[in-house]
Order: sequence, then C-alpha cells, then structure tokens
Amino acid sequence: MEFRYLGNSGFKVSEITFGNWLTHGSQVENDVATQCVRAALDAGISTFDTADVYANTVAETVLGEALKGERRQSLEIFTKVFGPTGPKGHNDVGLSRKHIMESIDGSLSRLQTDYVDLYQAHRYDFETPLEETMQAFADIVRQGKALYIGVSEWTAEQLRAGHALAKELGFQLISNQPQYSMLWRVIEAEVVPTSEELGISQIVWSPIAQGVLSGKYLPGQPAPEGTRATDEKGGANMIKRWMKEDILEGVQQLKPIAAEAGLTMPQLAVAWVLQNKNVASAIIGASRPEQIADTAAASGVHLDSALMEKIDGVIGELAERDPSHTRSPSTREA
Repeated sequence: MEFRYLGNSGFKVSEITFGNWLTHGSQVENDVATQCVRAALDAGISTFDTADVYANTVAETVLGEALKGERRQSLEIFTKVFGPTGPKGHNDVGLSRKHIMESIDGSLSRLQTDYVDLYQAHRYDFETPLEETMQAFADIVRQGKALYIGVSEWTAEQLRAGHALAKELGFQLISNQPQYSMLWRVIEAEVVPTSEELGISQIVWSPIAQGVLSGKYLPGQPAPEGTRATDEKGGANMIKRWMKEDILEGVQQLKPIAAEAGLTMPQLAVAWVLQNKNVASAIIGASRPEQIADTAAASGVHLDSALMEKIDGVIGELAERDPSHTRSPSTREA
C-alpha cells in the first residue's frame, strides 16, 4: 500500500480507502462487515470512510466496533454530515451549526473515538449561510473533535468560497469527495483545476462505477444474481445509469487492455483514477472480504500514456464529462 498527502497538508492517507456506503448496517451482516474491515487492514489500508447518514447512523456503529482495539494513531477515520439522521426532524439535516455540532458528537460516540481525522460536508447546503457552516467546522477543529475538514460533491465555485472562509477562520479545507471513474469524469474540467490551485485533494467514490467496470455485467444478458444490479434495497437504482448496452459493450473492450497491463478489471479501474495526481485516494467497498485484497493491489500501479490512450479510445463518448453534473440538492428534502 502506498500513501499520498491529502491536499496542502502534512496528512497522509492510504491510496485505497475502505468505505462502507451501501453495505455496512444495511446490505451485509455485521460479522461480514467486520471481516471486510479486517481484510482491509490486512491489505495495508489505513483509511476508512463512512457517514452518519449511511444506514441512518448504523454504518458508523459497525465501523467503530470493527476497528475497536486497533491503534488509533495508525488509522485515518473519516465521516460526513449533512443528510437526514435519527427521526429526521426539522433540524436533523443540513449544515446548520446546530446539526453539525450535534452530529459530530453522535459520530464520535458511534465510532468510539475522541476525534475523526477528516470531517466532511456531505453536500453543499443552500439553506444555511456558508459562514455559519464554516464557523461550526472551525470550532470543531479547535475543540479537537476533527483534525481536518473536507467536503463532498462541491462545485469549483463552492470550493473556492469555502476555502476562502476556512483560511479566514484559521483552518484548512483540504479535500473534496466526488464521484470519479472512467465513465464519470465531470470533475476534470472545473473541480480538479480549481482544487489544484487551492491545495485540495480528491478522495473519489465509485471508481469502479458501482461495479460495472469490473466487467461482470454482460451486454444482452441478465445481471448475475446477488450483484448490485439485482439489489432492490437501493443498489439496483444506483447502478441503472450504467446498465446500458453501449456502455456494457464498451466495458468488455477493456478486458484485453487490463490483461495487457497484468491487471484485473477492478484493479484497472482503480489504478486509472489514481493516475490523476489530484486524487489522493480511491474509495472501495466490499460485500465480501475476499474482494478487498484484489482491488487494493491497484495501489502503486503505473499506467503508461499508451495504455491510458487505449482506454480513452474505448470509452470515448461513453464517459459523462459535463461539469454541471457536480451538484447538491437545491433543498434539504431533495
């Protein structure tokens, strides 16, 4: 496992982050979730990402239990705030000072830790003044409850405004967590150049495009049983944008490219996002522990320019590049 600095800071994270979105506390049993965390640690992963909204706080509890007994200083634990939690009352959502200050205490309790390494605004809140949000984050940093602050799915303009306020308030905004993969490149035109200018890194989610870039979904054939595309609890809805014949056909054309590089398809997909120097880490998930070692082996892989060009030649217009797709809900209820 290799490590990269997160933004313009001295803080290092593993190139592969283990995330428990859509799995822990909902789609897999707790004992399997714990086995996945153990497998991640065995693979050299030290960085773990969750959020209070995942499984309505249960994912944080599962992660906290799974990491219990590990040396805290050897881990980087991330969580997020924004989405509705608990009974989902009128102040149980958003980035108000009230919700942030109450949410960090709840997250720390569930994660069984005195601090998180990175506390992230899960989306941009149009209904709360940005000054209020950033002041709350500044206070959390000063209280020692979070060491660093990041955001998720913020536009270039939002990053610039948040970065300026953070600087005024005496702390660093060091990361953004966007979706990014061979098929979803919407951050490349605006978010990445702005982030490079400001000293902000990307921690990217869905580098395998919900599993589509693994190549297991074949054009003209039903999705294999037990895969995300057949999961009616939410997984099928998340993946449906990729389950188109032209995309599935294009993905199959990546198989000889992966073989040429000596990589599995998931390794190729994760290695591809890590070629972007603004990407500090790629988040992977797993429903089975044996999936983790294979994907984690993408750390440290170099893809030469000729191979990257072959990938671009295959994906071409199949990739979404419109920067307007980086957006947060216009209201907290959206």
